Amino acid sequence: MNKIIIAIMASSLVPAAAMAQSAVTVYGVADVGFVRETGGAAGKVNTLTSGVASGSRLGFKGTEDLGGGVNAYFVLEHGVNIDTGSAGQGGLLFGRQAYLGLSGKPGAVSFGRQYSPYYRAMRDVVDPFCDGLAGQAGNITVSNARLDNMVGYASPTLHGFAAELAVGLGEVPGNSAAKRAYSTVLSYTAKSLAVTLGWHRQQNALASDSSANTLLGARYDWGVAQGHLGYVRNKGLLGARSNDAIVGLNLPFGAHKVYASYVRHDDTTHADRDASQWGLGYTYALSKRTDVYAAYARIGNRNGATFKVGNATTDGTGNTGANLGIRHTF
Repeated sequence: MNKIIIAIMASSLVPAAAMAQSAVTVYGVADVGFVRETGGAAGKVNTLTSGVASGSRLGFKGTEDLGGGVNAYFVLEHGVNIDTGSAGQGGLLFGRQAYLGLSGKPGAVSFGRQYSPYYRAMRDVVDPFCDGLAGQAGNITVSNARLDNMVGYASPTLHGFAAELAVGLGEVPGNSAAKRAYSTVLSYTAKSLAVTLGWHRQQNALASDSSANTLLGARYDWGVAQGHLGYVRNKGLLGARSNDAIVGLNLPFGAHKVYASYVRHDDTTHADRDASQWGLGYTYALSKRTDVYAAYARIGNRNGATFKVGNATTDGTGNTGANLGIRHTF
């Protein structure tokens, strides 16, 4: 696998004129930070971790004009662990994303391993931490990040409205419904307001049970600050049911940006395993591509709830987490 990655990286060093003809872009994120976690079974855990604010990656994307307003496009994105040099996502070559699609006036259709529409709605509209750092909403709220074998459709935007539909084919021999997933989003965007309604359903390995999440979220930009709201109704496997609420704020000023959020998980079953999380984060831009960050979050678990404070790459080991690191994009 390492030989394949080296070959791909070497191919990116061809002259600029050749790259322009193929319309291929090489991009990525290098993110590494110190993480301190407490409150778990392992006690105090201190690590140097890759992808704390944003998952470290090496990506390739490109488009080709097919004429008549139709374009072909692709994305191949490899996850990298900066701390060890190993591959992310369990060693998959392009474990972050790998898909091919066509776009035109009727919209865009894509095929492959991709982020679900539900996840992107949660990340881009509801969560002020954008699914990174210790304060991310995904520590408590289900994110439904990626779908394998996904067929997706994104409509054009009409008067601010747009829709996305996706199906993740389970591809279990003899049971076409097993592991199948459905993800849909209806969104509205105005000058300063973004509103999203999302739904995600995932079948289990036998198609005998399923989980489902319904999200209503909004983001409003006042110029000096950005507010975030979200409400989620969850149906889990084996009768699990809960509701989540997210309230957050982004405050940019110059090279500085402050993040804050509160997430509440209400278990509506008799177990009553509730939880709440407070998160605070800060980034300082050293340049357009490089920033430093710090964050802290604490989860209060009740009646045996076991939520942990993680970050963009790891799930975490305890109910408190602190981050300090640096991120560079290219």
